[in-house]
This record gives sequence, C-alpha cells and structure tokens, in this order.
Amino acid sequence: MGAAGIGAVEARCLVAGDWRGGPGFAVTDKFTGETIDEVTLATSAMMDDAVGRAAAYDPPGPYERYEILMRARDVVAARADDFVALMRAEAGFTGADARGEHARALQTLAICAEEARRLVGEVVPFAGAKGGAGRFGYTMLVPIGVVLAVTPFNAPLNTVCHKVGPAFAAGNGVVLKPSAKTPLTANLLAECLLEAGVPPASLSVLHGDAGEAQALIADERCGYIAFTGSTPVGRAIQAKAGLRRTQMELGSIAATILCADADVDAALPKCVGASFRKAGQVCTSIQMLFVHDALWDEVDARFAEAAAGMRAGDPRDAGSALGPVISEESAARIGAMIADARGKGARVAGGERQGAVLQPAVLTGTTDAMRVHQEEVFGPVVCLRRFGALDEAIGAVNATPYGLATGVFTRDIGAARRCAERLRVGGVHVNETSSSRIDAMPYGGVKASGFGLEGPRYAIREMSEERLVTHTFGAS
Repeated sequence: MGAAGIGAVEARCLVAGDWRGGPGFAVTDKFTGETIDEVTLATSAMMDDAVGRAAAYDPPGPYERYEILMRARDVVAARADDFVALMRAEAGFTGADARGEHARALQTLAICAEEARRLVGEVVPFAGAKGGAGRFGYTMLVPIGVVLAVTPFNAPLNTVCHKVGPAFAAGNGVVLKPSAKTPLTANLLAECLLEAGVPPASLSVLHGDAGEAQALIADERCGYIAFTGSTPVGRAIQAKAGLRRTQMELGSIAATILCADADVDAALPKCVGASFRKAGQVCTSIQMLFVHDALWDEVDARFAEAAAGMRAGDPRDAGSALGPVISEESAARIGAMIADARGKGARVAGGERQGAVLQPAVLTGTTDAMRVHQEEVFGPVVCLRRFGALDEAIGAVNATPYGLATGVFTRDIGAARRCAERLRVGGVHVNETSSSRIDAMPYGGVKASGFGLEGPRYAIREMSEERLVTHTFGAS
C-alpha cells in the first residue's frame, strides 16, 4: 500500500473465500490526496458467483456462530493499530475518531456473538382459543437466506459490523458492498473474519460504486437489503426491492434541545463533541442546537469559543480535533451551504475551507429560507436557534422531513415526557445529545430517515424469517 504507516491490506474482491483481482479504481488518502491502493472493481461474474455461493450456504449451528464471532472480535482487537492507521488514511479520521470506531466495533461483534445463541421464538397459546385444546404451537427463527449489505464511508468498520455481524449470527450468507471511498477497512475486517473461521461461502466483499450496487440489488436471490446512506439513494433501492425486506438507515437533520433548566456545564461538552465528531459526518451529528432564551447568551458565547478552539487539519497530527471531510467535492457542497446561509443573513463563525478540510462552523440567525434548515449538511456545521416555549422547538424538529434522533437536556420530567411523546423521531435521548448511541440499543428512524433497526438483537430478528410450527396431540 502507498500510504505511510499502513501495513499490507488485501485490495482485491473477496468471493466466498477467494480473493479475485482485476482492473480497479484508486482509493486515496483523504488529507494528502495520495493514492493508497488500487482496489479491484467487481465484475458481473464475481457478483453472480458471490450471490450464488451465499444462497447455497449451509450455516453452522448457533453456538458455533457464537464462537466464530467471539474469535473475530479478538482478531479485530489484535489488529487495532492497523485499523486505526487505515481509517486515518482512507476515511480521514483523527486518532480519537478511529480508536472510537474500532472500540465500538469490538462491542458490536461481541454483542452479535452473544445474540447468536439467543435465537428464540415464542410459545403460541392455542389452548386459550376456542377449539384450540389439544394443540401446541411455537415460532422459530430461521435464516432469510442472502443478506446484501451496502455500507457508507463515515463508519467503515462499525456500520459494516452492524450489518455483517447480525446477518451471520442469524445464519445468513452475506454479500457486502462497502463504500468505494473506504473499501479497504471492509477488506481488513473480512481478513479478520476469515482468520476467525467464518465459513468462506458465508462472506463476499465486492467493490464498486452505484452501478455495482444496483446490479446486486437487482438480483432477486438477495432476500434482504441492509442499506445505510442518503435518502434519495434509499428511495431508489426501496423502489427496486419489491416484496423483499429492507433496512433503511437514511438521512437526518438531527437536533438537540437545551431547555431553560439544562445543566449547561454538563451539556455543552457533549454538544460540541456531537457536532464535530468525524468532522460532522454522522447521521446523528447535531445540525440544529435549540437553545432556550434564558440560556442563549451563555450558550452562544461558550459554544462559539469551544468551536473556535477546535482545529481541523491533518488527522495524523495530535493537534487536529477534526480531519478532512470525505472529499473536496463534499467540502465544496458544505461550503456552498454556509455561503447560502451567510448570503441570506446568517452570522457565521468559522467555516473556512482549504481543500477537503473545513474548520468548524457555527451559524446563528438562520431561517427556513436557508439550505441549512432544509437539507442534511453532513459536515462540521451547527445552527444555534433560540426558542421560548418548548413546543416551538418540538414543532421545528418535527417540521423537517427527517426523524432519526433528538437530544433533550432538562431536569423537568414533565418536559422530558412531552418530548418523548411529541417528537416524531426514532430515538429521544434525555440529558444526552442526538448522537448518543450504544451498540446494543435499537437504532433507526422514521419519515425520510428510513425504517428498520440496527442493534444486533433487533437486526437479527429482521434478518430472520419467523416460522410457525403447530402440533396436535394424539395425531400420528
């Protein structure tokens, strides 16, 4: 590989245990722009073979799957330095972001392993129905078949674990199509899974962009499609999925609300971190921070000071709090949204751009006429918005087309309950930010943020078929 500090990582496509090469595309270091490696582009033959092998896969039992996933967790742990160096290069993560991603992936794999041996259905109370005496019934979970996982650049390890881990735990074969911007992290994970004893037929990793993803989605043998990405792409995938089941983790304009009684000292560090972690490239990053009138002056000053003290730059530099965004094109798009807000009267602190590096931007005085109120920024940009009555903030959150997560800081249990009941989002986090997440919890959205759940226990059930079995006593 070309980038300094990164050991050898397989750059070919993995087809059921077989690494296959061919013409490819360049993967670049997101800060320097240098080519890290040439990654093989999946061919039609590779895709057909991968799906076919996954469809014919006969899984080992639940306990064996548990053992394999636990070994995988240990192998991934042992290669921590390789994963951190690789994510710094191909994803542009700082050391802190890369280490956090790696640590969470270890938890995700361990949870998937434990859940693999807890695949249970439920007893159906036939005797409680008229005419049901003498009958007994139960449900069981069986593999759905082939899971197609299409994963994003902003969590190139942990989101992949959240797709591949539950699918394998449920007994499915998996075909993974990672982001073309961060394909090597997925390959390194695949190396670890194979070393841990994952059956070759159960896992393929195919590289490419939209065309390759569309070809895989069109293959009806893929019985379940797990996708994380933008809402427009999610709509297109859902239109092609037909009667097949899907998991859609899509866009967001995530918000956090600071009520008048919020503990500002506790809330502000969390809000700053949730705004700028991974250069704001997280679905639940705070894009809108609603601040009660009583706290406005204090929060406005302190938040701006904290943001100004965070420097974006080389992710290998210990002094960089943020790395670059994923590409110069993305940085230009974000810069245009900041310029749109400034041109329409918003006050902007920060936001300077050099190549793919954007300094943290704090916007005040924003309005619904600005793109930052209507579109997901997916970058280090936060809008501070004043409110008086709590219902104003709730209404503004609900007015967006999205509904993934919202944080609420308050000591008033009544206000917390009102937010939980009235915010139309997938998760409401009281005294935490919108970006609060542990990997065991159910995670998903509503409205244009999608549907279906991540979180191993919940994803495993979605990636399984529930089968009813009944018995009549006394029958042969």
